[in-house]
Amino acid sequence: MGKFGKVAVLMGGRSAEREISLKSGTMVLGALRKSGVDAHAFDPRASGLETLKSRRFERAFVALHGRFGEDGTVQGALEYLGIPYTGSGVMASALAMDKWRTKLLWRAAGLPTPPYELMTGRTDPADLARRLGLPLMVKPAREGSSIGMTKVTAVEKVAPAYALAARHDEVVIAERFIDGAELTAGILGEEPLPLIRLETPREFYDYEAKYFAGDTRYICPSGLPAAQERAVQEQALEAFRLLGCSGWGRVDAMLDRDGKPYLLEVNTIPGMTDHSLVPMAARAAGISFEDLVVKILETAHVG
Repeated sequence: MGKFGKVAVLMGGRSAEREISLKSGTMVLGALRKSGVDAHAFDPRASGLETLKSRRFERAFVALHGRFGEDGTVQGALEYLGIPYTGSGVMASALAMDKWRTKLLWRAAGLPTPPYELMTGRTDPADLARRLGLPLMVKPAREGSSIGMTKVTAVEKVAPAYALAARHDEVVIAERFIDGAELTAGILGEEPLPLIRLETPREFYDYEAKYFAGDTRYICPSGLPAAQERAVQEQALEAFRLLGCSGWGRVDAMLDRDGKPYLLEVNTIPGMTDHSLVPMAARAAGISFEDLVVKILETAHVG
């Protein structure tokens, strides 16, 4: 597919999600090459982004997860270099990476998200548990893949959970745990993909469950009534657009026991490994992995 020119698949990077990014990028690279694209691996930790120009890359497929890849920094550099790239722009990437500011925007727009609070080292655990209820989730605001996240079931576990999250980010939030079905909605272009319902025997869908566990269940079709599935998809698309996101991504949500959806977060560069959710949803929509990566590459833009 010569129409794309020479394509850099950005993978690896400097974040805590480096290893997952390398897996995602390797799969993307293989699929693009299989589709006839002149694609090459590019690790920003090994080579400065300015070399993209000297090496005559014409387009970038960003498969970087976490900070220095998913948070607007790489997007800004690519815009400065004038190289079209996949995924959301600078502002949307930065906002979506920050769960606290994402929630502020959603709440202001009237979109449902679990009750939450910003935590500091002075937060009183008993007061926090009284306001939000137990169990609750404590998480770094700007990490992905459930890194640094803890499900807290007792007051005495709040402080250790905060300490763990604070090792990964100075901004830490606590969020009421929604007991119900966990759903994820992939977004491709302007359309949501089929919902996936996630089930794990672990405390929650954590790093191990996401990437390594063999006992995580991925249910697609989700089993929801068609009207309810469409309503969740539309809400996910609204949440995605509200942040200014574009191209592709994934919106995670919970359904409580009464069937009410609560938005959790947006991933602007979701995983593309053999355990990943967007490729799984795409398959359910009749889109192969090779076709998916080409469709994503077609959305590459500057600004």
